[in-house]
Amino acid sequence: MKKPKTPLTRSEQMARVKSKNTSFEMLLRRELWRRGLRYRASDKTVFGKPDVVFKGKKIAVFVDSEFWHGKDYPNGRNIPKENNDYWVKKIERNIARDKEVNKTLKKEGWKVIRIWSKDLKKKILEFADMIEDEFRKRDSAES
Repeated sequence: MKKPKTPLTRSEQMARVKSKNTSFEMLLRRELWRRGLRYRASDKTVFGKPDVVFKGKKIAVFVDSEFWHGKDYPNGRNIPKENNDYWVKKIERNIARDKEVNKTLKKEGWKVIRIWSKDLKKKILEFADMIEDEFRKRDSAES
């Protein structure tokens, strides 16, 4: 049986979570690089700081963690029991921020692609194909 987490161990665990260069992002970036697609990683000059950016093509890719971005939030799953009010507010803020980032970038002509990290791991080639297709489509539109 799992030992319950104390607030201190929960805090230490959450503090170790990376916000950029996660294993999932690196998996996607390696595949895109292998295909000859050159990008910027975590570009601070683009609103929302996407994980992968094709600035000239206006393509922004986000690899979202299921927990932090609330994939199962509407079902009430994956929310810690301890300090529940804090986590609910935090996840709701992240969801709202994601929507605002999507809206702002789309209004500026960006193609926004959001990928759940666990889905990426299962279907890396499909997501890389989708991104490459969008890249090529925007390439031919420029011609």
